[in-house]
Amino acid sequence: MTDDYLPGIYQQFLSRFPEVAEAQGNLARTIRERNPFDSRTDRLLKLAIAIGAEAEGAVRSNVRKALQQGATLDEVRAVALSAVTTCGFPAAVAALGWIEEVAEAG
Repeated sequence: MTDDYLPGIYQQFLSRFPEVAEAQGNLARTIRERNPFDSRTDRLLKLAIAIGAEAEGAVRSNVRKALQQGATLDEVRAVALSAVTTCGFPAAVAALGWIEEVAEAG
């Protein structure tokens, strides 16, 4: 992933609080190394969590990363559709919109 995808607010966070960003990165790596899922499944799970949290930036980021890990656009959409019954229709539709915008941006 290049800095082109990093929102300005996140870049500001990195520059203002590098020690916190490093600690968070270390925690993320530790958790990733501990989980039993392959990278593709891990990204789809993180996408589902981001959809449930209605976290637009995290949804967009995890869509890009899931596609990079070999998930198909149909699989990514299926995660969002699954959110209808657990997170609600508005969250699922918002996520579908963010997914399409990421897909269109390439």
